[in-house]
Amino acid sequence: MSTLMWQWVLIIGSSLILFLLSPLAKSTDDFFKATHRNKAPNVFMLTGSLVISWIFAKSITNAANLGLEFGIVGGVAYAGYYLSFAVAGILIYFMRKKGGFTSLHQFLTTRFGKNAMRVFSILISIRLFNEVWSNTMVIGSYFGAVDTEAYYAAIIVFSLLTLAYSLKGGLSSSIFTDVIQMGLFTILLFVVLSNIYSVPGFTVSQTASSGIWSFETGLNLLFAALIQSFSYPFHDPVLTDRAFLSSPRVTLKSFLWASVLGGACIILFSIVGVYAQAMGMQGQAAVEVGKAFGTVILLIINFIMITSAASTLDSTFSSFSKLVAVDLNWGESITLGRIAMGVLVILGTIPIFLDAKILSATTISGTMVIGLTPVFLFWKLPAPKISFYLSVGCGLLFGFLLLFDLIPKNWILTQGNYADLLWVNIWGIASCLIVYLIPSWIKLW
Repeated sequence: MSTLMWQWVLIIGSSLILFLLSPLAKSTDDFFKATHRNKAPNVFMLTGSLVISWIFAKSITNAANLGLEFGIVGGVAYAGYYLSFAVAGILIYFMRKKGGFTSLHQFLTTRFGKNAMRVFSILISIRLFNEVWSNTMVIGSYFGAVDTEAYYAAIIVFSLLTLAYSLKGGLSSSIFTDVIQMGLFTILLFVVLSNIYSVPGFTVSQTASSGIWSFETGLNLLFAALIQSFSYPFHDPVLTDRAFLSSPRVTLKSFLWASVLGGACIILFSIVGVYAQAMGMQGQAAVEVGKAFGTVILLIINFIMITSAASTLDSTFSSFSKLVAVDLNWGESITLGRIAMGVLVILGTIPIFLDAKILSATTISGTMVIGLTPVFLFWKLPAPKISFYLSVGCGLLFGFLLLFDLIPKNWILTQGNYADLLWVNIWGIASCLIVYLIPSWIKLW
């Protein structure tokens, strides 16, 4: 059987198994809050779900490519984004314990009004919309070149099969299958790394010493990731929805563990790229390493991509259904939740058939949401409604400056790749904090 046929077997077979194993949601709590037999997820389930839902196909592809480009420094830099779990976990813990809030939407409505909540909902909707095509495109690329029939067929089949088990159980299905997918990811990653380190001359010490710890070779990205971690998690409902499912204590433990384990997984997968660099490979690191080791390892790497993409996709469907039915209060019913999932699949797949430039133009980057930093960091500090709009608007402005390469060169104080990303975020965060606090200072005067 050819490699391509085995890939089809992996996609269809794994999806059917997950559909059969997924619990059927019998109540809105099952569908939107992931309860199972009236019990909330425990630390083990919640941690596994958090980690695998953020180790999506695009992220591990990026991790491998950064390992190829910068050595282990690239992997560590990308892992910096996983500070997001610790930041969100700690802040939301206190928002629940001290503030009594049951969702971010309730917090925003209470503090800044319904319109602020609607603006926030638009931002996270775009995030969810982008999650669909950005993950399915990675899967499609393993089946054929862009714009080929095999490429589009893989995307459509994969999306519909993932939708099927998501419709069955909602967030219950998502978290249940996440635990299975996390286990698979761990085993498969171990197999890949075992093969890499079986190659004579490639050692752990060589991996650890790969790359240079300078701004030009990865530190620009690392510091940008750490800065964005104070806003990035709050525009991703896949992450924040899970912060309100279990008790505050269980949730905090899970988020802190996820921060460590998620970052570790990214660093470990970046070793695929480090190996590619050591062997003088070029192109997509994960693909090239898979080809170098033969059909079995290539299929394992493909299966890692399928596993990670499916876990993110089903979480995206569940979060969008909750956003529509519960957070926006359009009607808390399982039927509406399932309809919302179907709509998202269609809307999230359409851009794949459009020009790539359109895709990049529609992406809401981490920079564009830096205005959320003071909104949640200073959640306990009384602030007028205008503070929310000034800060979020300021963040969007800096995001567009970066997107259209309009940053004055004298703002950028380091050299190398991602220098513009770092300094736009530094100046942007500082500006967002100032404009958020100014209305409060004026009131005090």
